[in-house]
Amino acid sequence: MPGRERKVTVAYAGGEERRGPVTMGQANMIRCILRDEPLHINNHDVWPVPAGTTAQQVLDALRELVVRHEALRTTFPEPEAGASRTQVVAAEGDFTVRLLDHETFGADPAHYAETVSRQARAGRFRLDRDFPLRITLLSLRGAPAFVSLSSSHAVTDGSALAVLREEWLALLGGAELPPVAALTPLDLAAEEATPAGLRRSEASLRYWKQIIGTGPQEMFAEPAATRTDGQQPQLTLRSLRGARALAQAAKRTGSPSPTVLLTAWCTLVAHRAGQSTCVAAAPLSNRSRPGLARSVNTLSQDALLSLDVRGPSFDAVLRKAWGAALGAYRHSQFDSVRLWETIDETTFARGSHFARDVVFNDVSGLTDARGSAPGQATRYAQDAELDLDWGPVQVLPTRLLCFAYRTDPLLHLGMWADPALFPRAEAETFLTGLVKLLEAVAYEDVPLAALTEVTGIRPAERAGDWRQLDGCWVSPAAVADALSGALGGLPVHVTTDDGSAPAPDGERMTAFIASGGAPLTPDEAHTGLMDLISGPGPGPSGLLAPARYVIVHDSPAAPGDSPAWLRQRILMEGNGRHRPTRDDH
Repeated sequence: MPGRERKVTVAYAGGEERRGPVTMGQANMIRCILRDEPLHINNHDVWPVPAGTTAQQVLDALRELVVRHEALRTTFPEPEAGASRTQVVAAEGDFTVRLLDHETFGADPAHYAETVSRQARAGRFRLDRDFPLRITLLSLRGAPAFVSLSSSHAVTDGSALAVLREEWLALLGGAELPPVAALTPLDLAAEEATPAGLRRSEASLRYWKQIIGTGPQEMFAEPAATRTDGQQPQLTLRSLRGARALAQAAKRTGSPSPTVLLTAWCTLVAHRAGQSTCVAAAPLSNRSRPGLARSVNTLSQDALLSLDVRGPSFDAVLRKAWGAALGAYRHSQFDSVRLWETIDETTFARGSHFARDVVFNDVSGLTDARGSAPGQATRYAQDAELDLDWGPVQVLPTRLLCFAYRTDPLLHLGMWADPALFPRAEAETFLTGLVKLLEAVAYEDVPLAALTEVTGIRPAERAGDWRQLDGCWVSPAAVADALSGALGGLPVHVTTDDGSAPAPDGERMTAFIASGGAPLTPDEAHTGLMDLISGPGPGPSGLLAPARYVIVHDSPAAPGDSPAWLRQRILMEGNGRHRPTRDDH
């Protein structure tokens, strides 16, 4: 299918040259870009070209967007050490567009355009010099059909790309765009540095610390939840039924449609995971302020939602959802370096690993359905009472990601789920179950005890020794195996009944380790286990570090007998939470 290729250079001028510090969101993304694989961190999008548009019109509209938005003219000079803390906006320059002309696109032109965009994500952007968009114009026998692009996450996030697509289509339609009212990246950086901005950042760190220190460390802690390589197929839902039910549920409850949809999603996620709290990242939520809603910038700092789903019914959870969402939105601006320091300190002390398992991104209020040409959403709506469509695989660092592209006149969702948790049949059941829940709550409240009956979605099964400790699902046997492996195979026994008084805030684990007289401290044991729990790559689920480590000389004759471990000669014991510093040497 490869077409005839050529490249054109598009020059631009008329902008203003500026320089200043990076925003908190840019600093966060620069850190990720330098650390993560490009496929994980770069964005992509496909913009269908309206019929009758010429290639020159496409290029002219792109040029106008570059002049209009400072972010597209921004680079980040490399410092001598560490990540860049400076952004530079050029007044003029040029960028390259790749032109590919084809005799045919094959059976599925949109899928082909999506493939071209995804392929462009593979290369790492040079932040100090690269134009932040890689653009390919796909034509069919000379007629422009799609703009396939990938973007640097240091400059744009998915919402910014949606704003650019909307403005680009308006320009192609002959519209004159109003002046930019949203904050530029440099304007936002200046606002963040004010005393009020710094106070917001400090409040956000305290909010995150509280959730990470008390909530579920991973939403999907279950026997089948071993982390995989992150390859997840896309499942798209288009449903007129879902949209009608959502609108009626909002009318019945007096709640905004986005809040009803978020509540339904979180309630089902927690139900499927067997959790009493749904912890989910909501990236778009940091655009809730008017000056940021349509900002072409990377505002990629999560709003971390923690929704308590305990209660008698759906409406009871819905009443808590708005306050929980508002709390998340208000605490989505932070110094990312300090946030990760806070996460590291909190998880080391708790003995956990913060897993960004669930992401829900509602972009329905920003633009039309993703990638839709004018009128395309209407055509989809004609026969989409409930339509499910599988798409390409994407590598993602999450377990369950959902984009809400549109809620009216049809519900349009894109979901990526880890196949280890959601085989294809279960993924389809989950999205159809969401529609069934919306239909059920459209006219009356639904008891949470009836969720399986209403939706067909069953909670995860956890047999054997799985139990909830410190707000997390844990397998003590798996903890013992992991700790033994981290310590070179030393015998380990983990118990939640060590004969001591119960902890004031609930049951805790104690690990007995038979060192055979070899030098070993509780601090070394805890650090070794935490290196495994928080390490990169696939790993077991359901691990939480013990609250106490007891090092004995030898294991008892019956290694599974907890009281027998207590009778062994104790060499050393402690919580293991002391980290060596320079002052210790």
